[in-house]
Amino acid sequence: MNLSLETLKAAVAGRAAALRCRRKLQPAGGKGDKVFPPTYEGGTYAFEERVIDGQRVPCVLLDSVQSQANRMELALLQATRDRKISVPLVEVDFKKGGIKEVGIITSLEAPHRLADAILRDSTLNGQPFRKTAEGKTLDGAKVVNSTGLFAVCPTALVFGLWDSTGSMGGMGTKFQRALVSEIAGIDVKDGVRPSSRIDPLGIQLNAGPLYATADGGWTLKSEEAKKDKGKAVLLGKDGKPSEANLGNITPTFKGNHGGVTMDHALQTAVISLPALRRLKFPVDKLARDQAAADIAARTALAALGLCGAVLSIEDGCDLRSRCQLVPEPGQGGWELVNGNGTSEPFALDAEAACALLQAAVASAKYAGLPWRDDPLRLVPSPGLVALVQKSHKLATQAGAKSEG
Repeated sequence: MNLSLETLKAAVAGRAAALRCRRKLQPAGGKGDKVFPPTYEGGTYAFEERVIDGQRVPCVLLDSVQSQANRMELALLQATRDRKISVPLVEVDFKKGGIKEVGIITSLEAPHRLADAILRDSTLNGQPFRKTAEGKTLDGAKVVNSTGLFAVCPTALVFGLWDSTGSMGGMGTKFQRALVSEIAGIDVKDGVRPSSRIDPLGIQLNAGPLYATADGGWTLKSEEAKKDKGKAVLLGKDGKPSEANLGNITPTFKGNHGGVTMDHALQTAVISLPALRRLKFPVDKLARDQAAADIAARTALAALGLCGAVLSIEDGCDLRSRCQLVPEPGQGGWELVNGNGTSEPFALDAEAACALLQAAVASAKYAGLPWRDDPLRLVPSPGLVALVQKSHKLATQAGAKSEG
């Protein structure tokens, strides 16, 4: 099946259930190579049993729904910067606040999207963002009135949003995720991780003690060391060369986060069409047809989700160190899932996905819907700038202290 704009619009307007991609993945090193899942508090992985083909199978999370959403948002941001697509953005320029190392943070990078505290604590033409017309869209945004968000931050309607940082706190605006994707390792066995260091200098354990110096370095001479109550301060815990990352380190095994081997990984991405159909987009009286405007907006959101997912997939699946995955041959196709459970396959590459999005946006604009083509540029408030600068200073001091 060819996924044209008309085909997508018919699926959104009709009774289709979802757009789905399921693909099996293997380590880039080949089947059976070890991969490393994300580590959570306590140095543990997210192990669980899943029921697959009627059997309980040990699995592990390799990339969460939240992480997948972030990767898709970054793919959309890069495509926007490359001028392949046009997606509304809200930017906070920290360079104008004197913090060049932070640069520009966008609504596609902020953890809570348009509702993020970074945007809340920034200003537009000297006015707090949440008091501007664009910022107030969050206060009035509802499932039955999503037009403002569609104009300023449509990705929030695709990846979800909760305005928990606003004046209403936990009662703030909420939109469910219409697109969810995750990658799990299937039929896994956890491993161990060796750790060692062989020093080519041959520095012995008893070659110390090393003393800490005031500039964060070390010395063998106690008279050159920094002093605490008149006494030379040892480097680290006991002044051993290993405190300065010198000398040999005895090989050890860490059994709680030593990676896993697996039969395969499975990526599942689903765009819920019923979730998009719940959204309504009131437009002014100049609109040609309110029903047509609703369908055009929902179609544009479906195309936006598809574009983010396809761009992210084609960017490759390099999740973290020692966790690069590649699809098994013949994997990676999309399906239109009908309301009765049947499905129709379709192919969609990055170029076609970008073209589909641009066509869907043009159709939405023709139906009378707003869609910002230029970024909304904010500057951080003086208080936010001061907080970031103080935090950076404390981090630098803490780093110097730990080295000393």
